[in-house]
Amino acid sequence: MQTEQLISQIRSKKSFLCIGLDVDIDKIPSHLLETTDPIFEFNKAIIDATHLLAVAYKPNIAFYEAYGIKGWESLKKTITYINDNYPELFTIADAKRGDIGNTSTMYAKAFFEDMAFDSVTIAPYMGKDSVEPFLAFKDKHTILLALTSNEGAFDFQTLNVGEKPLYQQVLETSKTYKNAENLMYVVGATKAEYLKVIRQIVPESFLLVPGVGAQGGSLEDVCKYGMTDNIGLLINSSRGIIYASNGKDFAEKAKEKAMQLQQQMATFL
Repeated sequence: MQTEQLISQIRSKKSFLCIGLDVDIDKIPSHLLETTDPIFEFNKAIIDATHLLAVAYKPNIAFYEAYGIKGWESLKKTITYINDNYPELFTIADAKRGDIGNTSTMYAKAFFEDMAFDSVTIAPYMGKDSVEPFLAFKDKHTILLALTSNEGAFDFQTLNVGEKPLYQQVLETSKTYKNAENLMYVVGATKAEYLKVIRQIVPESFLLVPGVGAQGGSLEDVCKYGMTDNIGLLINSSRGIIYASNGKDFAEKAKEKAMQLQQQMATFL
């Protein structure tokens, strides 16, 4: 998917909502456990109920790897369902991969070619040769971890490297990578006060922003400091939407939660 297509979808839906499909089989409605693929059936119902309100879906790969081959099959079916039925939606493999050369190429093939995701999250710690293999894929996006929403982010990401915090160095260095125009960045909503500086370094890049809602991030602050003329934001919500109910009305309740966020987002567009 090209960035222009994502922007067009955001404007038409008046939404920059990304829904995280972080499926814990212990939390999904019990009646789905009677189906042959409870995880896929859960995802399908959530997607069908919310696709007019969201512009992206982000499965966290760990929630599928944990169930072995069956989990991977559920993930594959989920992405195929989105691509076949709602091809306008942007898909994110929240995999946080990143390894040297040939290994990164194989990771990229797994998510971009076999699974047919539009994008994948990448850890930048190993540098250019671990990131550029992902950037080599046409019309695919690499979402680099820049400043995350978790408490442990302060262990390394905000420490100075020379005269600059590490996260700033990551942003600046990544701009020199081949095909850097395919980069997006993860910036946690709980770090909204840093967005002003981040926008000085990457003024037009899309930012994937987790942490609004359950983790305490402010949508208003993120939009105030992070929004660009082309929006430039994907706000992720996972638990607050998909687990709005554990009854048979789970999809409808998820839709209600998604609509609440979409309506808030519409006021900023």
